[in-house]
Amino acid sequence: MSDAVFMATVPLTPPLNNPQPYALRVRRFNRFYTRQIGLLNEGLLNSPFSLTEVRTLYELAHGERSTAVELCKELGLDAGYLSRILRKFEKQGLIAKNVSRQDGRQSLLSLTPRGRKVFHPLEARSTEQVSLIIGKLPPAQRENLVGAMQTIETILAPGSADGKSTGRAYLLRSHRSGDMGWVVYRHGILYAQEYRYDERFEALVARIVAEFVENFNPAREHCWMAESDGQIVGSVFLVEKSKTVSKLRLLLVEPSARGMGIGKRLVAECVHFARKAGYKTVKLWTQSELSAARRIYQGAGFQLVGEKTHDSWGRKNLVAETWKLKL
Repeated sequence: MSDAVFMATVPLTPPLNNPQPYALRVRRFNRFYTRQIGLLNEGLLNSPFSLTEVRTLYELAHGERSTAVELCKELGLDAGYLSRILRKFEKQGLIAKNVSRQDGRQSLLSLTPRGRKVFHPLEARSTEQVSLIIGKLPPAQRENLVGAMQTIETILAPGSADGKSTGRAYLLRSHRSGDMGWVVYRHGILYAQEYRYDERFEALVARIVAEFVENFNPAREHCWMAESDGQIVGSVFLVEKSKTVSKLRLLLVEPSARGMGIGKRLVAECVHFARKAGYKTVKLWTQSELSAARRIYQGAGFQLVGEKTHDSWGRKNLVAETWKLKL
C-alpha cells in the first residue's frame, strides 16, 4: 500500500459494478494531491529524508516505544525496506534500541534527543506547508475539505469495508438556510446510486421540501439535521397531516455515517416530538426494498398497515408500504 493513498469523493451516477472508473479517479486525485504537498520531491520538506523516512520518524516521535514488527504493520512496509531505514537512522544517531522486558527477542525503538531535534523542524515545516494551502480558502471551504478527508479516512479505515462507522460523535439540530437544498440533492444522488431511481424521485423530494417550508408550523412540525465532524450526515421531517395524525418523511443517513445509530435517533426524535405536540398517530410511506429503514421503523414500534405495487421513478414493480405508530 502506498504511503499516501486518498480517495476522491466524486459521486458517480449511475452506479458501476466495475471498479476501474473509480480507480482512475482515485489515481487522478492521488497525483494531484502528491503534487500539492510535494510528496514527489526527492527530499520531503526540504530535508534529506524521503516520505517513508519522515513517516517512520513521525511514528517514533508520536507513539509509544515500538518494535520493528509493529512499525511494519503500522506503515505497511516491507520488513527488509524498513530494516534498511532503521539501520540508516541508527548510524546517524537518530534512534535508540532497547531490549524489551516482555520479550528479550524484541528491541524497542525510540528517537534519541538528536532524533527529536531533527524531527521537530520537519513537523513544524509540514504544519506550515499545509497551513499555507488551506489558509487561502474561505472558512466554509476549509470545513468542506476537512470533512471530505474525514469521509475518506472513515471509508478506508480497517474494518470499514462495508462503509459503516462507529465510535464517531454526532449532533442533531434544527434546520436552517441551505439545508433544504442539501436534502433534495443528497436524496437525488443516493437513491440514484443505491436504488436506480431517476430524477423524478428528486422532483418528488423537492415538492415535499417546498411544501414543508411554505407551510411550516413550528409548534406542530420539525426538521432534524444530523452533523458529524462538521458535515451534514442525515435528516428527517415530521409534518402535520391532520389534528391527530403526523407524518414522518425523508429519513436519510449518509453511507459514511451508517452504523452510528443516527437513523434510530432521528426516528425517536420524531416520535417524541409527535407525542409532545399532541398527535395520536405517526404515519410514514416507504418502499419495501429500503430494508435498513424498515428495520428502524419496526424497532420504533411502527406496524405495516398497507402495501401497493407501483411503477415510479424509472423502476417497475416497486412495493410502496404504509406504516403506522399509535402514540
